[in-house]
Amino acid sequence: MVVRRAGPFEVLALLDAHGLMPGERDAYFEGASPGAWRRAEQIDPGAFAVPGRWALDFRCYAVRRPGGRVALVDSGIGPVGSPATPWAPVPGHLPEVLGAAGIAPADVDVVVLTHLHEDHYGWAVGPDGTPLFPGARHLVQRAELDGLDPADGAVGWVVEPLRRAGLLEPVAGRVRLFGGGRGRGGAVTVVPTPGHTPGHQSVLVDGGDRRIVVTGDALVHAVQLADPSVAYVFEGDKPAARRSRSWLLREARAGGALLATAHLDRPFVPLD
Repeated sequence: MVVRRAGPFEVLALLDAHGLMPGERDAYFEGASPGAWRRAEQIDPGAFAVPGRWALDFRCYAVRRPGGRVALVDSGIGPVGSPATPWAPVPGHLPEVLGAAGIAPADVDVVVLTHLHEDHYGWAVGPDGTPLFPGARHLVQRAELDGLDPADGAVGWVVEPLRRAGLLEPVAGRVRLFGGGRGRGGAVTVVPTPGHTPGHQSVLVDGGDRRIVVTGDALVHAVQLADPSVAYVFEGDKPAARRSRSWLLREARAGGALLATAHLDRPFVPLD
């Protein structure tokens, strides 16, 4: 497990699973030049472990603040039978990984779902619809909920169970989750980064001495670091996704931040 500290906050990279995306790597990314692919391989060589394929991690993050309370960013692919089962390497291992980090479900008081794709919400509930983090409010941008097709698997798997349990908290725009405590400084903030989905959001961890940006799927592969204009085939609104990615990277560079990525084989990526 990889951990980085930002002021009073610990940011823990939680590996739920690792696998290969179906099909050829190049088919997922539009307009990537040979030069961008070469730079991407230098940034994240593990993604190129299988020639012509995309090897990727499925990763969540825990932000542990003074006193031991935790905000969880995304909840992975979930168990066998979750909506990610047809294509992702289920079961994921998030519950065991949290346990190994000394994090009990009762320690989690906030779950930020960056978006409602099946590889990001799978462990929010169990197969019977019981929330795995019963003391946590689950933050989803209202635009994400409004844009959700009623037939989408997220509705039955995670949205309705959380709503019935009173744990679903729609938010609109930027939301400060918490600061670092009296005299400690720092803040953790949810920021909208739409485009991948209508209500995609990322998380900024500002510890004062260091900043960490939890990207979600604002970028999914190092080729989008090499060239932020490169689109991903599953982005719902590619121009909006490009604007969000470019803005997020500018913010990260300006603040000397580390990127905490969901799918690169490197959990924490510095920006030169």
